[in-house]
Amino acid sequence: MPELRQNRFTKEWVVIATERAQNPEELAHRPETIAAPMPSYVADCSFCPGNENLSTPELLRVPESPALPWEVRVVQNKEAALSRDAKPERVFYRSLRKMTGFGIHDVIIESPNHAVTPAQMTGQQVTRFLKSYKQRYLAVSEDPRVAHVTIFKNHIANAGAHPHSQMIATPVVSSHIRHRLHEALRHYDEFGECLFCQLLHEEMAETHRIVIDTEHFVALQMFAAPTPFSTHIYPKRHMASFGDITETEIKDLGEVMRVMLAKLYVGLGNPDYNYAIRTAPAESAGVKYYHWYITLIPRLTNTAGFELGSGMFINTVLPEAAAEFLRHVKIEGITVE
Repeated sequence: MPELRQNRFTKEWVVIATERAQNPEELAHRPETIAAPMPSYVADCSFCPGNENLSTPELLRVPESPALPWEVRVVQNKEAALSRDAKPERVFYRSLRKMTGFGIHDVIIESPNHAVTPAQMTGQQVTRFLKSYKQRYLAVSEDPRVAHVTIFKNHIANAGAHPHSQMIATPVVSSHIRHRLHEALRHYDEFGECLFCQLLHEEMAETHRIVIDTEHFVALQMFAAPTPFSTHIYPKRHMASFGDITETEIKDLGEVMRVMLAKLYVGLGNPDYNYAIRTAPAESAGVKYYHWYITLIPRLTNTAGFELGSGMFINTVLPEAAAEFLRHVKIEGITVE
């Protein structure tokens, strides 16, 4: 029988359509839809080594010495959504509200190899660009004009793009983020504990939706997953801000991310996906009621009329079945140095 499940963070309802349930294997890409291998170097790619003069100003390089080959670079986005030079001034006119378009928009170049994806990297390679995330996150958060920082990746399997992710810092906190903070605070005021920590302890005790469980992180399928294989990755230690992650934890996270993305790559045929780090705004760093996490969404289905009309999603893959499927996906032999 179909179920309606509620997302405890947002209070949104999701339809788990068991009568239309698909086996996880049915959502895997067919072999002919997977792109042909890309070359490791592309002459006109501004992100490839040797083409640094084609890119925008460099903000960070790993290792720092220009005499050594770089492994990760951070540059300004050539087509930035917002302007670093604008002043964040609000304008009010009757019921209209607007601001000047201040913001910081970085690109994190994850590897010098044009052809590799994070799913094919080693845990050490993933850890390198995660450390760059943290370094830029902390640097940008110190800017008094910045209210919130979002770090995200858009992976399009057949785009042929150099592996990269992005960071956008904005002068406002969106209502989307505010709503999650508000619900988390309401839960803490009522029960005296972090909603995310409570959910994590319950999921670890139940185990049905857990895919990866390490010393410092848990990757699991959402109970009220809006779409197939919607994944959350939580630090076990309570932290409101991504900026508080330690060296040991970030190394563990690098391996968890590598394994999780590799399981999607192998099990679902390298699907398109998005991930984002959902961290508290700088003003809320250190609070007891919020807990940062990563949301990872494979793009396997399309948003249709019911979703647009109701705001409710229909998921045709049971989260428990998705977790079991991913646990059994073998990923040995896909890493590329």
